[in-house]
Amino acid sequence: MKLESLILSRDPEVIRVLQPALEKLSIHVEVCRGISSGQEILRTEKFDAVIVDCDDLKGGLTVLASLRESASNKNSVTFAILNGTTTTQQVFQMGTNFVLQKPISALNAGRCFSAAVNFMIREQRRYFRHPVEIPATLACGGGERLKATVTNISEGGMAIFFRGQLPKGRVSTVSFRLPGTATATPLEPKVQIAWMDDSGRAGLRFADVPKDLRKELDQWLAEQYETMDKPARPASRP
Repeated sequence: MKLESLILSRDPEVIRVLQPALEKLSIHVEVCRGISSGQEILRTEKFDAVIVDCDDLKGGLTVLASLRESASNKNSVTFAILNGTTTTQQVFQMGTNFVLQKPISALNAGRCFSAAVNFMIREQRRYFRHPVEIPATLACGGGERLKATVTNISEGGMAIFFRGQLPKGRVSTVSFRLPGTATATPLEPKVQIAWMDDSGRAGLRFADVPKDLRKELDQWLAEQYETMDKPARPASRP
């Protein structure tokens, strides 16, 4: 699954150095040169890495400071580009992960992004949800059992569709088999109901996953993750 990055800068030298350094690591690069358009993009789109020119783009530091409050990008790996006005301590206190000082060399940019790429992959995998359509049985308190259909699975839980009533907030067990695996024994993690709506959909959060089950689930998700592709985004915006 391709990593996505956003460079928020109008400095042509920054873009000239950073874009090939990111692309060399197979990270798709989108460039935005305006604060207003950048803020709108960050409100509506998810990026694995956000690189902000803090000192030479008016409003850049404000964008960086607001990222950790953003619904879409609060967990993105962030890079602050500094030019002598803002200190590294200031941006680290804002939650920045990495700092690049101007003038930026291709060597320093490459080293910085190489050090960060594993963080990006880990974060992307953590939020990766694989769509499925598989039967499951939910064991509720009091011995009640409810048939459901799993519609997606992630590291932290799953979404289901069901007919009937779920006891809100009760810890239950969900029983299902991962598609495409030879394992005959179903997986049966304990779950908590994270949310549900009136149309028969609910989100289940894994509450207790044994080590062998966790290993099997993580391996399966990693295999699905590697086969997924994201649609291409425009490379540059005003």
